[in-house]
Amino acid sequence: MEIFLDVLKNKYADFEGRARRKEYWTYVLFLLLAFLLAYFILLIGIALESAIIGGLGGILVGVVGLGTFIPSLAVAVRRLHDTNRSGWFYLLGIIPLVGLIVLVWFCTEGTKGANDFGPDPKGGNEIGEIGSDDLV
Repeated sequence: MEIFLDVLKNKYADFEGRARRKEYWTYVLFLLLAFLLAYFILLIGIALESAIIGGLGGILVGVVGLGTFIPSLAVAVRRLHDTNRSGWFYLLGIIPLVGLIVLVWFCTEGTKGANDFGPDPKGGNEIGEIGSDDLV
């Protein structure tokens, strides 16, 4: 939950840098739970034929969707950056079946050490890296 809130509060529209698999998939999990809760309320309203509960559920679905669109895009771009790929590759997800490649990239381990998009989010400088404070 902490990672989800961090993405929403501190990295809302941050398309720079890298995101570890843990950050990306934790965010996706809690986003899925938020949508499930909103849809559950919507379905209860429909089942009970209650315009108030159904309307509230519909509003919640809209708020969750609109409120998380930009951070979802940002964390996906940062995840692609971790695999040393441009965020533009995210557009491959639009193409049926080809979009599965993006899913595979989201699951693969990021590049070790610094890459074109920033330092390794896992930290831990490589031994002998220029500028490393770990050299003895």
